[in-house]
Amino acid sequence: MTREERPKGGDERPISPYHAPGFYADALARGRHRDIVGGRWEETGLIQMQLLLHAGLEPQHHFLDIGAGSLRLGCRLVPYLQPNHYWATDLSGALLQRGYEVELADKTRLSPDHLIEDANFDFPGLPDHITHAMVFAVFTHLPLPMLAHGLAQVHARFPALDWLMFTVFIAPDDRFASPVRQPDGVVTHPDRAPWHHRMSDVLATARAAGFAPTPLPTELPRGQWLIQAHPLR
Repeated sequence: MTREERPKGGDERPISPYHAPGFYADALARGRHRDIVGGRWEETGLIQMQLLLHAGLEPQHHFLDIGAGSLRLGCRLVPYLQPNHYWATDLSGALLQRGYEVELADKTRLSPDHLIEDANFDFPGLPDHITHAMVFAVFTHLPLPMLAHGLAQVHARFPALDWLMFTVFIAPDDRFASPVRQPDGVVTHPDRAPWHHRMSDVLATARAAGFAPTPLPTELPRGQWLIQAHPLR
């Protein structure tokens, strides 16, 4: 399933606002490269960085930022990692490039060919030796079959992976079929973005993709849940 495909039974709305025609071109033309990745730029980037350091990420590791946007995390992580140990993918190559141009202070630490447009979790041009990865606020905009596809692709593509972190919105089983107001105020849905899922479904999906998933007790912006997944080999 590609990110352009809709779940069966869906309507003609795009899967998420990011898939709407002209979304990126319009936002970039208006200088909104920070806003369109969810806002709260400084707060969220700092939280992401703290999560990775707490989980044991070290400068020599090879890191993949999936759905990196305009390098909200990358502008912090590139100075920490050894040169060219950071890789990033996103639905929009133009958004990645804008982040590189505007937000990355020391461009000598990262070759621009480490920023890769990827519409379907194909990871073209990425090396096999990625050791750690994060998918932050990406699966929150995708239905469960696409989450399953993304996890399966990560597992198949990166044999050296130690762990993957990803975020999702969760709804209680008895409220899953209706819109849910998350602890941080955002309203999520079972049939459109921002999407919520049952925790049991997310964990089962991760296991089916070849991971041992663990929900981590941490408070994230907009009420997201953080899952750390170790590949089963």
